[in-house]
Amino acid sequence: MQSSIILKLLEKAKSLPRKPGCYLMRSSSGKVLYVGKAKDLKSRVSSYFQKGAKSPKTEILVGHIRDLDFFLTENEAEALILENNLIKKYRPKYNIMMRDDKSYPYVVIDFNEPYPRLIYQRKVKRTEGKKVYGPFVHGSNISDVLRIIVKSFQLRDCNLREFNSRKEPCLLYQIKQCSAPCVEKISERKYEEDLRLALNFFENQGEQSIKILKERMLSLAEKEEFEHAALLRDNLEVLENFIQFSTQENAEIVGSARDVDIVAYYVGDIEVELSLYLIRNGLLLGHKNFHFPVVDCGEDIEAEVINFLFQYYAEGHESYPERLVTEFSGANNKLLQEALKSLAKIKVHLPKVKGFDFTSLMKLTHDHAKETQRVRVTNEDSVYVGLNKLKELLGMKERPVLLECYDIAIFQGASPTASQIVFRDGRPDKKAYRSYHLQPRDEGNNDFAMMKEVLERRIEHGDLPDAFIVDGGKGQLSVFCEVLKEKGLTIPVCAVAKSKAKGNFKEAEIAKSEERLFIPNRANPYILSKNKSLFRIVTQMRDEAHRFSRKLHHKAEKKRTFTSWLDQVEGVGPKTRNQILSRLEMKPEELGKLDVSQVVSTLGVSTKVAKNILKVLSDS
Repeated sequence: MQSSIILKLLEKAKSLPRKPGCYLMRSSSGKVLYVGKAKDLKSRVSSYFQKGAKSPKTEILVGHIRDLDFFLTENEAEALILENNLIKKYRPKYNIMMRDDKSYPYVVIDFNEPYPRLIYQRKVKRTEGKKVYGPFVHGSNISDVLRIIVKSFQLRDCNLREFNSRKEPCLLYQIKQCSAPCVEKISERKYEEDLRLALNFFENQGEQSIKILKERMLSLAEKEEFEHAALLRDNLEVLENFIQFSTQENAEIVGSARDVDIVAYYVGDIEVELSLYLIRNGLLLGHKNFHFPVVDCGEDIEAEVINFLFQYYAEGHESYPERLVTEFSGANNKLLQEALKSLAKIKVHLPKVKGFDFTSLMKLTHDHAKETQRVRVTNEDSVYVGLNKLKELLGMKERPVLLECYDIAIFQGASPTASQIVFRDGRPDKKAYRSYHLQPRDEGNNDFAMMKEVLERRIEHGDLPDAFIVDGGKGQLSVFCEVLKEKGLTIPVCAVAKSKAKGNFKEAEIAKSEERLFIPNRANPYILSKNKSLFRIVTQMRDEAHRFSRKLHHKAEKKRTFTSWLDQVEGVGPKTRNQILSRLEMKPEELGKLDVSQVVSTLGVSTKVAKNILKVLSDS
C-alpha cells in the first residue's frame, strides 16, 4: 500500500516544472506537513520519493505524505521569501520554526503623532514615520534612563487618546515634569528643540545635552528653585553613567562597521546550534542562541540554517544590521542577500573582505555556539532530550512535536470546566490552548466521566496531537485509553501524578515531591526526576493546565452565581450584565446592603438600574 502511494507521488513529482518555487507536502486530510523551496521543483520534490539514502526526517515525512502542491517563483530568493510566509501561515509540523530566546529593549519615536513621545518597547513594528533606537543591552539601564530623559526635558508621556482628550494640564505639568503640549503650554518649535536634545543621548551626542541640562540646573538654583535643581542634579548622574556605558572602550570593536550581526553554527551529535552576535553603534551588545535537532534537518544543513535565519529577520525581532557576516558558501550568501532585500538592504559577506576583518569575532561566535550546546546537553536543559525520552517511554517511532495536556476544575459539582494545554517542541503554544465548559453531574464530582466527555469532544475536532498527557493517575489514564480504543485511535497517552505519601514523616515529605509518569502496559511508573528535561516539560504542562482550568472555572462559577438574580433585574441587557459581572467583587447579599449611590459607583450603572438591583435583592 505504502509503495503504491510513493510511486503515485513520484509520478506527480516528475510532472512538476523545472523552475524555482515552493512545494507543500500534505497529509491524507489535506493538512500541510512540510513547506520547502527549490531551485528546480521537479528535481527536488522527486528526490523525496526515489530510492537512496535519506535523512531520518525525510524518511518519517515521506511515510505521512499523501499529496503535494507547489507555487512558482521568479528565482530562488523569491522562493525563500514565499517559504517563510507559507511556514507562518500553515505552521507545518515538520518545518523548523523560529523561536526567539530573548528580546532586547528599544526606544521608539513615532513622528506621525503630534508632539512625538519616546516609548520603551521590546517588540517593534516598523512603519513609516517611526524611528527606532537600539537594541539596548542588559546593563544600559535603559528603562530608567528613558524615564529620566523624558522628565528632564519635560516631554509628553501620555498616549495619544489621553493627549487628545485632555482639557487641563495634568499633575506632571504642576511638578515640572511635562511641558503640557496637550493644552499648548509650549510651542511646537520649542518642543522640537527639547526633543532633539533628548534624542542626542541615543545618537552619540549626549555630551551636548548634558551641558544644556547643567546650565538649566544652575539657572534653577539661581532662581532658588532648589528642589527642581536637585532633581536635575540626580538625573545628570544617571545620564552621565549611561553615556559612559555607551562609549566604553570596546565600542570600537569593529572599527568603522557600526551595525553588524555575526552568525555561526555548530552541528553536534543531537542538535544544531545557531549563535548570533549583535553589534550596534560599534558596541557588542550580546548574543542570541537557537537550537534544533539534527534529525529535523534535511541533507543540506546549511540550507536549513539559512531558512531559519531568514525567518529570524522576517519576524523583525531586532533592528536590521548594515552587514551580516556568515560562514556560508558564496552562493548561499548571495541567495540570502537577495532575499533580505525584501526586508532591508543588508550586505551579506564572509568574515574577511576588503576593509573588514571579522575573523576573530567569527571564531568567538562559533566557539560560543559549540560551548552553549555542550553546557545545555550536559545539564539536560534541551527540550529535545526530554522529548526523545518521552518518545522512548511511549514506544513512538518519531519524537513528539505536539503534546496536549488536560485538567478538570470543579468544586462540589458546580461549574465544571476543563483545559487543553498545547506544547509545540516542548514549549507552550498559547494560541492553541482551548477550554471546555462541561455538564454538571447528578452525582457531583466525577472526574473520570468528565475527562471522557472532554476527550470525546476533542477528538471530534480532528488535528490530533502526537501524544496526550493527562493530569492524574491510573484512573484518568484508563479513561483516556478506553476512549481512544473506542474511536480506533492509537495515539500514545500517559498520566502525570505525584507519589502518595507513605511511611514515616520524612519518607512522606520525600514522596510528596516525587513526580511520576504512568504509562499503559508498564508495571511501574517512570520517576520523572531521572530526566530533568522531561520533568520540566511534563510538570510545566500540568501546572499550566491547572492554572488555565481554574481560571475558567472561577469565571464560570462567578457567572453562574450571579446569573439567577441578574436575569430578574429590569433594564439589564447583555452589555450591562457583562459590565456588572466584570466589576462585581462581592456576594449578592453584601451588595443588597448598599444604598443606591454606592451601587451606582460600585457597578458603574445608572440610578434606575441600581434601584432595580436593590429591589430584586431585597425580594430574594
